[in-house]
Amino acid sequence: MKQYLDALDHIMKNGVDREGRNGWTRSSFAIQMRFNLEEGFPAVTTKKLAFKSVLSELIWFIEGSNDERRLAEILYDTRDSEKKTIWTANAEADYWKSKAQFEGDLGRVYGVQWRDWTNSKGEKIDQLADVIERIKTNPYDRRLIVSAWNPGELDQMALPPCHRDFQFYVAEGTLSLHMNQRSCDMFLGVPFNIASYSILLSMIAQVTDLTPHEAVFTFNDAHIYHDHFDAVKEQLTRTPDALPALWLNKDIVNINDFTMKDVKLENYSPQETIKAPMAV
Repeated sequence: MKQYLDALDHIMKNGVDREGRNGWTRSSFAIQMRFNLEEGFPAVTTKKLAFKSVLSELIWFIEGSNDERRLAEILYDTRDSEKKTIWTANAEADYWKSKAQFEGDLGRVYGVQWRDWTNSKGEKIDQLADVIERIKTNPYDRRLIVSAWNPGELDQMALPPCHRDFQFYVAEGTLSLHMNQRSCDMFLGVPFNIASYSILLSMIAQVTDLTPHEAVFTFNDAHIYHDHFDAVKEQLTRTPDALPALWLNKDIVNINDFTMKDVKLENYSPQETIKAPMAV
């Protein structure tokens, strides 16, 4: 994960300071990272990655859910309101509460767009199922794309998608993925996003009988919040360790069947947690 640390260092030294919707940031534009999954799983080692939070959110996306309490149920096995998730603050935000249809409602967010996009005819499109089928039947198609960025429904989302679309590429029995992200919290969010899409790539490679190869990311507005500076400086003093390995239950052949028990991170020995506040 040296390239991740290099990106943090680049932004700290060369980024532009700007005041945005939720505070001051220092940012650079369109930083790209590439990870070969055959060389290890790209989990940050210079601080602890909340792997169960990453995995539970991904399973929640795959389910097509917009219910924050369902995310809690996947992660904690309970819908108890005392159990918080990475989406709780969005679900409870003052700007969103008047639009929510039920407790925990987040609107037409990621999973809904992946699994239940509505076209101009009112027809439902399951983008994720469609792209998996095309990988199987027409692997060299240049339209192997899933998009969460639906301009007609942005005002129906608690948070417009930060990671807005992803595309697959098949070559010589391998599967690669490229993800575009419009807004990139480099300290808290980006390690999470890298891990999430690397798991997704591995899952889809398994159910399409391919080998996961490269996970590629373009981080467009790549920013560090000013109140994360001390945390970033601490992280930059640390040396990355060997990458862990991702284990998937090989019996799973349908993307909808993965559970928390079917995905594990092996040989992961991260350094101490570095805490920082999340911007909402």
